[in-house]
Amino acid sequence: MIEQMLATRMSRLGTEKAFEVLAKAKALEAQGRHIVHLEIGEPDFATPRNIIDAGIKALNDGYTHYSPAAGLAEARQAVAEYVTRHKKVPTVADEIVLMPGAKPLMLYTMLALVNPGDEVIYPNPGYPIYESAINFVGGKAVPMPLLESNNFELDIDDLASKINERTKVIVINSPANPTGGLLSRENLEQIADLVRGKNIMVLSDEIYDRLIYDEEPVSIASLPGMKEQTIILDGFSKTYAMTGWRLGYGVIPSALVDHITRLAINTNSCAAAFTQIAGIEALSGSQAGADEMKAEFKKRRDVIVSGLNAISGISCHKPKGAFYAFPNIRGLGKSSQELADYILQEAGVAVLAGTDFGEYGEGHLRLSYATSIENIELGLERIEAAVRKLR
Repeated sequence: MIEQMLATRMSRLGTEKAFEVLAKAKALEAQGRHIVHLEIGEPDFATPRNIIDAGIKALNDGYTHYSPAAGLAEARQAVAEYVTRHKKVPTVADEIVLMPGAKPLMLYTMLALVNPGDEVIYPNPGYPIYESAINFVGGKAVPMPLLESNNFELDIDDLASKINERTKVIVINSPANPTGGLLSRENLEQIADLVRGKNIMVLSDEIYDRLIYDEEPVSIASLPGMKEQTIILDGFSKTYAMTGWRLGYGVIPSALVDHITRLAINTNSCAAAFTQIAGIEALSGSQAGADEMKAEFKKRRDVIVSGLNAISGISCHKPKGAFYAFPNIRGLGKSSQELADYILQEAGVAVLAGTDFGEYGEGHLRLSYATSIENIELGLERIEAAVRKLR
């Protein structure tokens, strides 16, 4: 009966497969199996102590009530100063909207800008919620392939061919989930040249921009004329190991701030006040914890890439940012989903199929190295042993 009652839009709503694989892995653990978790993109570090202490103090100081929907004034100011300093995008507090996690901004952007039939260009393979949000609001999701043959950067001619009068939003993510790829300054300048002055907004997902290993981050909003056409999505989960705190933010063109804020009022009301105070400390306090995590992720990256490339039938580009490896597994003669299922059941290692991130992810797996080197090495040993049985 419930299925007959569901609104049609629910059939267009996707999911995030990492949580489904996690559930399968947990079920195997409940049966007594030992599972190496390389599926979830969550830092295994504790939130830095100075941030925890700030949150505890905020609770003791009474930050347990509603805040303004767009966020506490002092928190919006701290984010604006950080964006100005780190992203080189001059920003004021009134252009900031804080929310419980960065993910709501994906849906808010589509709800605010996309009418049924409007087109949104999004990275594929890419974070699955982009496509889900586009489809949910009735937009047409237009994939922008990010291929290994192009070092996981976008093909600017391909992007140009997809832009038309129905294009409302272009989604970019750099560094990217799942590929670890980085859009170069040249790529960003090319995108800017294509959209500047047109009625097209860029949703720039910069959640991993503190986890770029060998280059400096560049926000497309920092390029001439692009701040007015860019919504920056960012948050605290990845950089500061604050996934459970649920705190993200948008840097939003002034004319759009009130509309995004009204969507927040109608859905989540506000971000938790005490997490916003902790967020101020995260951005303006000691960065030692964040820097240590980045250094450790870089070590882990080198271990996992080297290990994957040592397995016959697998090859892996070295990711430039984030904490994901996206190895090519075509040499093993199985589809991405078949191999991911096989590795979980045979080897006790939870990984994701490349197709969990879109059709252009076929021929790849995604492995998160947001876990210890010990776990990574154990996972690689098990994968190699399982793969050997396929030959």
